[in-house]
Amino acid sequence: MAASRGSLDSYVVSEKKFQALSAPKGVPDYVPPRSAEFAYVRDRFVGEAARSGFQHVELPVFEDTQLFARGVGESTDVVTKEMYTFEDRGGRSLTLRPEGTAGVMRSVIANHLDRGQLPVTLCYSGPFFRYERPQAGRYRQLQQVGVEAIGIDDPILDAQVIALADRCYRSVGLNGFRLELTSLGCSECRGPYREKLQAFLFELDLDEETRRRAELNPLRVLDDKRPEVQEQLVDAPLMPDNLCPECQAHFETVTGLLDDMGVEYTLNKRLVRGLDYYTRTTFEFVHDGLGAQSGIGGGGRYDGLMKELGGQDLSGIGFGLGVDRVLLALEAEEIDLDADNVHRRVAVFGVPLGDEERRSMALIVDELRRAGISADMAYGGKGLKGAMKAADRARAAYALVLGSDELESGTVTVRDLSSREQRSVPRGELVARLSELLDR
Repeated sequence: MAASRGSLDSYVVSEKKFQALSAPKGVPDYVPPRSAEFAYVRDRFVGEAARSGFQHVELPVFEDTQLFARGVGESTDVVTKEMYTFEDRGGRSLTLRPEGTAGVMRSVIANHLDRGQLPVTLCYSGPFFRYERPQAGRYRQLQQVGVEAIGIDDPILDAQVIALADRCYRSVGLNGFRLELTSLGCSECRGPYREKLQAFLFELDLDEETRRRAELNPLRVLDDKRPEVQEQLVDAPLMPDNLCPECQAHFETVTGLLDDMGVEYTLNKRLVRGLDYYTRTTFEFVHDGLGAQSGIGGGGRYDGLMKELGGQDLSGIGFGLGVDRVLLALEAEEIDLDADNVHRRVAVFGVPLGDEERRSMALIVDELRRAGISADMAYGGKGLKGAMKAADRARAAYALVLGSDELESGTVTVRDLSSREQRSVPRGELVARLSELLDR
């Protein structure tokens, strides 16, 4: 069939020449059994946020490009080098979201959530997009769970948000991470510090691009990983040593409360994150088992961002936790998630031994699902041995064997796939009996 102009004709190939397609470079697939671990980590993080009162928000995957240029910062690598930006058919410049905070803030302003009870506490999850050099733990489509608490400038809230992130990691069994913490000051103390830092940087032997960065946002230079630059920054003035009295008191309240809550942290005066909107409390979680890409999540306070995006002058604090990075950290710590039945596809697996039994088992499986019990069955006329193998692969807790004897007596044989013990259960009592067994 001939393709019309403007269709996908340039991609059509003959069946003989067709080759299997792969995902774009730097975009991972999560398929079973790995996808079960991915969903487990994501859902545990979201669950921890929900227990702390954060409500779900669903964000657009792409936004107006200016949202990220203004919100993230035009001098950042994210905006200058890493964004996926395209023009739609209406001539509008759109960008696949590289991070979540700016989008949440835009949504809060647009939907007037900032006019109600404060703080507005929101949680989101999903894919984000950055054009980076793909390597272990660094993808062009990265998966994150994030929270934002908007509208209240309270150091107690800062400490609670950080403690929430710490609980998220521990909820999946991670222990080998550390929390690095600093303060990036406010508009009052950042101005004088900026002048002091620029005066120091302009005396160094910097290349032209780095010197331009020093003019736009000198803090970005402190984040330069090149050894020849880091060697010159040994005596650079640091923001935590130049805080105003209010910022110093704010930070001491945060660290004091973290101490009281038993959240361990390391003060890192040189900590600079990759987004321009951070102020005051700023933090990063690091796992040394991941090598060069050691960050597994982080965040901070972003006073002034809402005003920059056209809203009220309200403060906020949040974080983004990398699900991809956490999966690698779990591997590095050799943590077996299967102990939590992460790979269990269903709790109950039906094993029918004949045509009539298959029809009856389909009705049993439907009844179990309606009762809230996860269940599946063998299809395609498998024999007992093949069906039991399928039950084991599903990591089911119980197998339901239904043969001619059971069909005639109105019973079902329930086999415990762990102990291999089995019992005969009347058909009418099956749901109640399985619910009792699964609740043990």
